[in-house]
Amino acid sequence: MGWLLDHMKKKYEDKSVEAFGDCTVMMISGCEDAQTSADVSNVASFRLPDPAGRAGGACTSVLLNVLYEDEKELEEDLSFTEVLQKMREILESRGYSQIPQLTSNKSIDVEQTFDLVPNETTGTRHALMIGINYVGHEQGVLSGCHNDVGNMKNYIMAVHGFPEENITVLMDDGEHEMPTKENIIAAYRKIVEEAEPGDAVFLHYSGHGCKIPDDSGDEDDGYDEALVPFDYTSAGVIRDDDLFNIIVKPLKDGVTLTSLMDCCHSGTILDLPYMFKADGNQTAMEIDEGFNFDKLFGKLGSVFRKLDIL
Repeated sequence: MGWLLDHMKKKYEDKSVEAFGDCTVMMISGCEDAQTSADVSNVASFRLPDPAGRAGGACTSVLLNVLYEDEKELEEDLSFTEVLQKMREILESRGYSQIPQLTSNKSIDVEQTFDLVPNETTGTRHALMIGINYVGHEQGVLSGCHNDVGNMKNYIMAVHGFPEENITVLMDDGEHEMPTKENIIAAYRKIVEEAEPGDAVFLHYSGHGCKIPDDSGDEDDGYDEALVPFDYTSAGVIRDDDLFNIIVKPLKDGVTLTSLMDCCHSGTILDLPYMFKADGNQTAMEIDEGFNFDKLFGKLGSVFRKLDIL
């Protein structure tokens, strides 16, 4: 029976390539779907080079800490596994229980060298950075999301060569375009539409995330994960199903997209089928058992589920 399961999994991988095309989508999230993500009161404790003494998100701050330290080391660069594990160790040492994880549209060798933007991307580099502090709201006000965007923007420009003119920023700071639901969706659509084969796209979101009852029946736990835009009280949230259809599904072949989601309940918010958690129990990426394969494969996805293969 083992050979049959291996054969069926290989069939799935072939179908996955067919469904997603030849693009690469990776997402780093600060926590699992069921977890909340911390807002750190002083990012200086994470040894960010600049600015010191401001608030910032735990996931963004820790990732930048690990990457900047890695840049200083003359020894071999860190792997995906090592980066995520170091993030987990630092978070634990600061009293945070959240578990960073990596999801993707294809199986990635997590022992290969970590790169926020893979070296093989030779085309144009585009970035969309969203930071929402919910300024003026009566509840749920955050203090670190604008700083997250500033810190990450400096990093991708200095280390990965993103031109500032190719970086779109949405923030509720009175200076940038507001991160409303309409503006966020429009910005996601625009960056995906403009990305051509060979290009690299980087998406960064720092703000609130939430879980709401699933409205399409595609979630094992009965909940959708969602981003919370500035005007959520009037416009509503942006569900994971919408993010998949806006960001992942229309991506052209040959485009590499990396997303950093620094928000609560973000573990599978792009609905990608492969997952690696920095919980000490995984040594390789695995197929997410909760992924809705019907979304990609229709009847074939249902067959896999009935055979308990995925």
